[in-house]
Amino acid sequence: MPTPAPSSASSSLPLVIAGPLLRRLESDRLVLWLVGSEPLALRLALQPEGEVERSVTLVGESCHQLRLGTSAWLHLIDVQLDGALPVDHLIEYDLLIQQDGSEQRIADWAPHLIHDGAHRPAFVVRSRYDDLLHGSCRKPHHPSPDGLVVVDSLIQDARHTPERWPAALLMTGDQVYADDVAGPMLVAIHALIRRLGLYGECLEGATVANSDELMEHTATYYQREQLLPAFKSNEALRERFFGGVEKPVFTTSNAHNHLVTLSEVLAMYLLVWSPVPWTLIELKAPPLDDEMAQRYAREAACIEAFRQGLPNVARALAHLQSLMIFDDHDITDDWNLSARWEETAYGHPFSRRIVGNALLGYLLCQAWGNAPDACVTSLHTVEKLLGSGESGQLDCALHDGVVDELLQRGDWGYVIPSEPALVVLDTRTRRWRSERNLSRPSGLMDWEALTDLQQQILGHRSVIIVSPAPMFGVKLIETVQRVFSWAGLSLLVDAENWMAHRGAAQVMLNIFRHTRTPGNYVVLSGDVHYSFAYEVHVRGREEGPKIWQITSSGVKNEFPRRLLDLFDRLNRWLYSPHSPLNWFTKRRRVRVQPWLPSRSRSGERLWNGSGIGRVRLDVEGRPARVEQINADGSPPVTFAPERN
Repeated sequence: MPTPAPSSASSSLPLVIAGPLLRRLESDRLVLWLVGSEPLALRLALQPEGEVERSVTLVGESCHQLRLGTSAWLHLIDVQLDGALPVDHLIEYDLLIQQDGSEQRIADWAPHLIHDGAHRPAFVVRSRYDDLLHGSCRKPHHPSPDGLVVVDSLIQDARHTPERWPAALLMTGDQVYADDVAGPMLVAIHALIRRLGLYGECLEGATVANSDELMEHTATYYQREQLLPAFKSNEALRERFFGGVEKPVFTTSNAHNHLVTLSEVLAMYLLVWSPVPWTLIELKAPPLDDEMAQRYAREAACIEAFRQGLPNVARALAHLQSLMIFDDHDITDDWNLSARWEETAYGHPFSRRIVGNALLGYLLCQAWGNAPDACVTSLHTVEKLLGSGESGQLDCALHDGVVDELLQRGDWGYVIPSEPALVVLDTRTRRWRSERNLSRPSGLMDWEALTDLQQQILGHRSVIIVSPAPMFGVKLIETVQRVFSWAGLSLLVDAENWMAHRGAAQVMLNIFRHTRTPGNYVVLSGDVHYSFAYEVHVRGREEGPKIWQITSSGVKNEFPRRLLDLFDRLNRWLYSPHSPLNWFTKRRRVRVQPWLPSRSRSGERLWNGSGIGRVRLDVEGRPARVEQINADGSPPVTFAPERN
């Protein structure tokens, strides 16, 4: 694998390591995310088409700076504008760095963020959320191409026609894979930690005392399960957290490189969103046996291809607002799948810290940009923790306190007051736990969370719901998961679907049946590593509602092809519209009509290929066009009802 040219220890770092990412855009408020190598004095210039340039100096509350290490500063930019920006118009912008009496423009410090023929980046604040990109599951070392590269091409093509810009990019889960890290990526993470001086931490309940010992340990690559003490009480945790036979907590077969420390999580975000960090490090393969060396070489080729697309990815994220929500791999596989899982993971200090660090990384790199006002209290606590790291290591007691606070937080979901309204669901931390069997899958949302959802959507004519896992999935696959759950093996098949828990499924369906809830629902989902579209009719209500389940997954991931073909074929045979088996499912009160992909050969309903989904809505909030834009450059696939 070709490696970036190393930088000497004495050379200066670039001022900006990653960003800017456009996070939340409104006509009178702009939210951006950026990481610099030092605290930056910034000025934001805005140039709406046909208007005079506006300028905002980013000081005080408009630019919150958090120090992540010796040479890493997070800049959380939240600008309240005095006058509203025009909607549906092109708005060019610049972030100028003021230093030594002069200013550097984006064209100076990040020319890769500017399209050919342009002088600076741009964005559009759309008046309606009637055109959305969406996708999940971006795994850097998967051999498929990266769907976020496609987003850059879409924006470049639409630059001079702002009415054609998507309103937002919805990242619906697994933006990072904290639990499934390639060896070369972990080497890059450790190199970047050292280059930027990201803060270390103590570790309790492991054979290493702190993060420095972790990086130097012989088991840190591909063997992290060996870092737990060899006591009988930890045997279940080792199996559950590092991919053993039973497959609870660290459950993926590739979890032996699972991220552990906060610095590892933060470095991962920098490396998947920006090409700049890769230019600051040199990758040297660690000592490995022959089998692991071969695996490392295979992964290195995929990581190199991933790295080549990062300039396009960074440019896309600098032009289009991105709204995000976690799923399991952002934290760890099967996160909170069952009450037994929670009991095991949170009852051990090492696993509790691992989960907490991933959640802390999510707060800083994803959650804040979705809803800054909802993160004020948590951010204040985190600032105290980071302030304790000037010695090079975070305070252990403060760190544990922050983890406890984040694990107890009530809800990470949020609502965008757009038209149609956008409701983003937290399906991970407000689970409906099984009271009869702690090992049975929990409901994705508990009764209180579902009640909150109903209140959020009352009074709207139409609504867009982001549910990381599909509300209406493939019945055969859900049946297989149910059978494994009955046998006590739910973690082996990732039995996480809305129908896995009777109470949660019943309440969710009752919400759709309520006469005061919206008439049109569009549910956008990911998670499953294939794409499909369903039109869902509620039985017993002649006038509605109409529900469309639209799933796009993954951005850089795919389902095993032969296995998916088999599931697709068997599902069509066993659960055809007139099959009596439909009456034995929890969805018998609804009728599901699959939409067929345009490149279907023999009636396939599922599309397997990395890329990005695009949904365009009519004035009533109903899907007018549903596409999967393929990352391999092949023609887009459209989904439409089967014609009789």
